Amino acid sequence: MVARYVAGETLADAVRVARELREAGLLVTIDYLGEDTTDAERAASVAGEYIALLEKLGADGLTADGAVEVSVKPTAVGLLLGDPAAGERTALEHIERIAGKAASLGTTVTVDAEDHRTTDVTHRIGDQLRQQYPGVGNVLQAALRRTETDTRALAAPGTRIRLCKGAYNEPASEAHADRHDIDKSYARCLRILMDGPGYPMIATHDPRLVAITTALGLSRPAGSFEFQMLYGIRADEQARLAASGARVRVYVPYGADWYGYLVRRLAERPASLGLLARSLLPRVPLRGSR
Repeated sequence: MVARYVAGETLADAVRVARELREAGLLVTIDYLGEDTTDAERAASVAGEYIALLEKLGADGLTADGAVEVSVKPTAVGLLLGDPAAGERTALEHIERIAGKAASLGTTVTVDAEDHRTTDVTHRIGDQLRQQYPGVGNVLQAALRRTETDTRALAAPGTRIRLCKGAYNEPASEAHADRHDIDKSYARCLRILMDGPGYPMIATHDPRLVAITTALGLSRPAGSFEFQMLYGIRADEQARLAASGARVRVYVPYGADWYGYLVRRLAERPASLGLLARSLLPRVPLRGSR
């Protein structure tokens, strides 16, 4: 079950999967799993892992023209260390190092979204990094009630914005609980981004939203937006879209800290629970087999 959604535990696993996806004509963003770091050495180690990952990707020719980029969660690189101001400085410094290495290799960074308590600081980090590295992206979660306003504010010329539904368990005061309300919020934000001057990164597996994005994309210049989908989910649709000429980027996680990631993916996609249940059942030999 884990292998279906996670590249593996090591940097080599992530690079291997990225190479396979590039050979299939897909773009890639890589997430080194882990968040809520409360140890300074661990935060520095995570940043170091990203630097080493980018160096290996660059050496293998995978980073040119942003073909393979990385996604970084601020809490993984120190956002929760010390008081809020100190944590923000630490996270910014680490992500700035990562963004600098990425830029030197022809690629960039997307600052990943986490729960609603980190939204403001995540946007600030993205804004500050874009002053030096314009390609740095931010993530918006349609489930949050504030996101339509944030979308209008961030839909600026050239700004890379990933729009996803959101996978965190949020309080009702901050987020829509009903799936239909989340879908409506997503559609509104999608139209803002696709009608705007930025670079939308439409992260969805929903066939209706894919169709809406495709239709809206007809009025945009070629290569001015992309679809994003998770590794292990709807690989056939990823291939179909890429074959049609669309830019499609696959979100590839790796690392030993896969539990929280997988639980959120299952919460987003309840149909996967059946797959998980079957994977946990003992194998029973067929009658007559050895």
